[in-house]
Amino acid sequence: MWIGRPGALRQITDGARSFDRSPELRVSEFVSLDGGVTTWAPPVRPRRLKVTWDAMQREDFTHLDRLARRIEGPGPVAVLDPLARNVLAADQAAGLGPAGGKWATGSGVITLYGGSTGPSAPNTVSVDALHTTGLAELVWRHPLFYGVPVAPGQTWTWWTPGLVAAGAPMLSARVAWYDVGRKWISASVAGALGTPLVAVAPAGAAYAWPHVAFTAKGVWDLGVSVFAPGDIAAALLAGERPVGDGCPAMSITRYSEAAAPGDGAFRNIGLDLVEVTV
Repeated sequence: MWIGRPGALRQITDGARSFDRSPELRVSEFVSLDGGVTTWAPPVRPRRLKVTWDAMQREDFTHLDRLARRIEGPGPVAVLDPLARNVLAADQAAGLGPAGGKWATGSGVITLYGGSTGPSAPNTVSVDALHTTGLAELVWRHPLFYGVPVAPGQTWTWWTPGLVAAGAPMLSARVAWYDVGRKWISASVAGALGTPLVAVAPAGAAYAWPHVAFTAKGVWDLGVSVFAPGDIAAALLAGERPVGDGCPAMSITRYSEAAAPGDGAFRNIGLDLVEVTV
């Protein structure tokens, strides 16, 4: 698991004793006089993460302690689930819902249609104009952070199989890397058209912008997209389409630290977090 503020993510290598990342559904049931049941669920369902470790080493629990006490500031932390196969939000990965907060389209350049009619409506991409470079770029945004939080040396896979299947004219898949000060570092580009990009985050990288660059005007189905930790290119080419698991910004709501038996150099740690929107 990777956890920390963007630009200072740390990998916790100790295996957790327990790991519970369940969504808070908050579904209410109403029973009518004739016995019929209706339910109501809020549109936002934040996830709660509860993790415990036994005998955690000092460098790791010191990092968590600083986060819990907000020594570096009051903002939320980023959490990269080691089991995630797609860190895009579920609706974003499926190409559903309004564009706000999920895609950057460029004013007057790209329009997303379909999502405006409902949160579960599929989107189509309309490239209305091209920049002077002859391109129109569509960026997959993180809902809160400047980009998807990353750490130098991490391997990532990026692909838009929905747009490829729709025949959209694009350059090879690409990811732009930015430092913690939001300065562009470099870009990684897939070696062949229509294939996934597997890239390693460069030195100093804190954020990633997965995006595509269209080369012509037109309208195409947006469809599925995948931004995944590790190299899953072979699985994607074989037909796997991981559901968006998200990479939420989270706030630490509980932290416990107790000395493990022995010389006290290790700690038993408990950590509770909740997904936040601001």
